[in-house]
Amino acid sequence: MSDPIKHECGIAMIRLRKPYQYYIDKYGTSLYGVNKLYQMLEKQSNRGQDGAGVSVIKIGVPPGIRYISRYRSIDNQPIAKIFKKINKKFQKSTKGHKDRIYDAQWLKENVAFTGEVLLGHVRYGTHGVNSIESCHPFLRQNNWRSRNLVVAGNFNMTNVDDLFDKLLSLGQHPKEKVDTITVMEKIGHFLDEENQRIFDLYKDQYTNVEMSHVIEEKMDIPRVIRRSCRDFDGGYAMAGMIGHGAAFVARDPAGIRPAYYYADDEVVVVASERVAIKSAFNISYDSIREIQPGHALVIQKNGDFAEHPFINTLEKRSCSFERIYFSRGSDPAIYNERKELGRLLIPQVLKAIDYDLENTVFSYVPNTAETAFLGMMEGMETWLSEQRKKAVAEKASPEELDKLLSIRPRVEKMVIKDAKLRTFITDDDHRDDMVSAGYDTTYDVIRRGYDTLVLVDDSIVRGTTLEKSILRILDRLGPKKIVVVSSAPQIRYPDCYGIDMSRMKEFVAFRAALALLEERGQSEKLYNILEECKSAFWNDRAHEENFVKSVYDNFTDEEVSNKIAEIIRPHNLYAKVEVVFQTVENLHKACPNHTGDWYFTGNYPTLGGNKVVNKSFMNYMSGVSVRAY
Repeated sequence: MSDPIKHECGIAMIRLRKPYQYYIDKYGTSLYGVNKLYQMLEKQSNRGQDGAGVSVIKIGVPPGIRYISRYRSIDNQPIAKIFKKINKKFQKSTKGHKDRIYDAQWLKENVAFTGEVLLGHVRYGTHGVNSIESCHPFLRQNNWRSRNLVVAGNFNMTNVDDLFDKLLSLGQHPKEKVDTITVMEKIGHFLDEENQRIFDLYKDQYTNVEMSHVIEEKMDIPRVIRRSCRDFDGGYAMAGMIGHGAAFVARDPAGIRPAYYYADDEVVVVASERVAIKSAFNISYDSIREIQPGHALVIQKNGDFAEHPFINTLEKRSCSFERIYFSRGSDPAIYNERKELGRLLIPQVLKAIDYDLENTVFSYVPNTAETAFLGMMEGMETWLSEQRKKAVAEKASPEELDKLLSIRPRVEKMVIKDAKLRTFITDDDHRDDMVSAGYDTTYDVIRRGYDTLVLVDDSIVRGTTLEKSILRILDRLGPKKIVVVSSAPQIRYPDCYGIDMSRMKEFVAFRAALALLEERGQSEKLYNILEECKSAFWNDRAHEENFVKSVYDNFTDEEVSNKIAEIIRPHNLYAKVEVVFQTVENLHKACPNHTGDWYFTGNYPTLGGNKVVNKSFMNYMSGVSVRAY
């Protein structure tokens, strides 16, 4: 993608269902679980490279033995750094005890990270500083084993203020007002209450020592999740481990954020992407299931597992950007969907090049746009085949038929991304310079003044990398026209469920609508919308309607696209520029099971989304450049 966007995040969980010794005996290694977790996180490194974290819980170790281990890192290549550190610790702890490295009980009592429940997380820092304290998993500690809680997730909550106030009403004093801490403390509160409920029920029947085991056996984890998550508004896949060895992954009621699992008699495994499970355990995709929206996969201390509903489900609106861009494209379903996104663009692209294939070069922005590009090229070949059949049927002249048979789409790699720059430290004013510095081009394949260049991109968010770098570089080649093709529709609205697209002013489509309003003398409309938003907040109705939709009411998609082309075209560019966007209708055709399209349509899957977009617009009109949630 030319405009890099970030999102939160990726999770991986492994529960070893058999005794630890079983895996040592069968697989010949003391670190079977750790090695599998490493593979799963590496396969999801596309989901977060600003930081990573790992936590492991040991089941059944004696009192006085540390049973929760955790490492986090914000170094370059944080996943590799963490597992190198784990391996180093293992080597140090077993030095002089080589005869014990296949003794499960000794390992659990003497070596960190030798446990049965493992949780990993990769992170992109979507706001604030990228500090070690921001890295998941988060740990809530207690001297009672069943009150310890480890949490990691892929989520954003739209109602953090309300959740924070709820914690205050419960008598808590949270140390931070961020969704991760708020979520953990809320789950932790009801985990404490569940511990106390069972203690009160059985305290007259058992000693305090016995009560610890009674609580662990009788704990109603689905009840804890139901009570904790009933007022969450957002997109989330929330993973948690409890100190005695139980675990859970809860998915939001609209299925916005992804969560998949696989189970057999040896393991229960959860990840944000199917490919991570497939790769680590060498299983078929058919064996991997999706955690249902509004359900929690609960794994008990004894290894039994089941999905439990914990909140009323909404219409399923899984994030379409997972399919367009975020998720790893080696998943066959995603690969085919991305190809279909490219194929469905054929009519618009042919119109943009005036059906002149002879004088057109096709290319793409690396690296994730390549699959959509391949689909578009296959679609172009299909279109050519149909034209040839038509020419034969209509008895075209030999010359016309020979010309048609000789035409082949001209494909070249024009844009080269020759540098990988980590930009999480960079502020907004300098991020574009950092990103644009990584592009180069291929020379002497464009015929100056004759050829049109078609460039496929995943999506166009800000348009600044195109404007400040890519278009300028390509213009040096001398094309008469550059057609930028987005396999996603126009991004018009903020996301509040995990993607770093939160400020209205960043969207080139919004800037295009503002320019059109000004040209037509309709800028006063913005102040009418602002008053609607203010009134809605004043009357506690801001969650009921997305008032910002009316910004685009009087414009066709094509008018907005044409204005975007004007905005991203540098004033001294030689080539003409046209921008072609995917339609929302075709997006749904290509990705029928992932209909979440609120960033394109403004149709938010939860009430909190409407509140966020209205607040984001108010921030823009006030000149405030902060997140609206």
